[in-house]
Amino acid sequence: MAKEKIKLRKSLFSSYFSTTLSISLVLFLFGLLGLLLINTKRLTDYVMENVGVTLILKENTREVDVLKLQKTLEATSFIKSTRFVDKETAAEELKMDLGEDFVDFLGYNPLLSSIEVRVHASHANPDSMAIMEAQFLKFPEIQEVYYQRNLVQQLNSNVKKLSLIILVLSVLMFTIFVALINNTIRLSIYSKRYLINSMQLVGATRSFIRFPFVAKSVLHGIYGAIIACFSLLMIFLSYQSELKDLIDFQNSISLAFLVAGIFFFGIFMTALSTYFAVNKFLRMKFDQLYY
Repeated sequence: MAKEKIKLRKSLFSSYFSTTLSISLVLFLFGLLGLLLINTKRLTDYVMENVGVTLILKENTREVDVLKLQKTLEATSFIKSTRFVDKETAAEELKMDLGEDFVDFLGYNPLLSSIEVRVHASHANPDSMAIMEAQFLKFPEIQEVYYQRNLVQQLNSNVKKLSLIILVLSVLMFTIFVALINNTIRLSIYSKRYLINSMQLVGATRSFIRFPFVAKSVLHGIYGAIIACFSLLMIFLSYQSELKDLIDFQNSISLAFLVAGIFFFGIFMTALSTYFAVNKFLRMKFDQLYY
């Protein structure tokens, strides 16, 4: 008798653990999806702001004029940052890219000093870049403006496609998450269908039978959400330096909404799935439980 009780406890613990683990994995993926959606704009901005504009300076531009030009550029609303590259630095960088010293081969340094400009993502589109190019050329120190026009057009096109893909993927993944949690709960309730029928036979009301199942499922959702949030936290702490440009770890409000969303989704879906699963078996007759 004692051995049977031990086996029963092990079986119940195994069922409880597997259900909680399954829900926590789904909620973990749900959290990753939420994190992706929250930082989608940051991701696209990161890509667009890596589009560089090079301002080629005239040969005899003084250093004082360059510093003044940099301050003027950085004060404009559409420029994120600037970097001055003198002739020697430009030659060294090109030498590293080519793998050989072209200055020794030519006998002189043909490169000109320049200012590398990073624009804000909202202005990294073909129309805005064309307007900026005209404004840059008005400065007497600037000889030429260079940027990859085809790359700007392609990036804008790809960002729009990426946004649509993320939207479709999010809807698809959310549907899958709902189905996974629903199936996990249904399987858990299915194993207890005879218990539900036995409680009905002794006169228990539907609400009395349903309440402990829903309450236990809510606990599954809470424990699963805790495990999912802890797993996400471990990922944040492990890869914070690598993901700092892609994920805003300082945005505590968004992260708080994400955690709240994981808990709400876990509790709501487990409770709702349990409610309908128990109702299904409450409506069944005894001979139908075998099918």
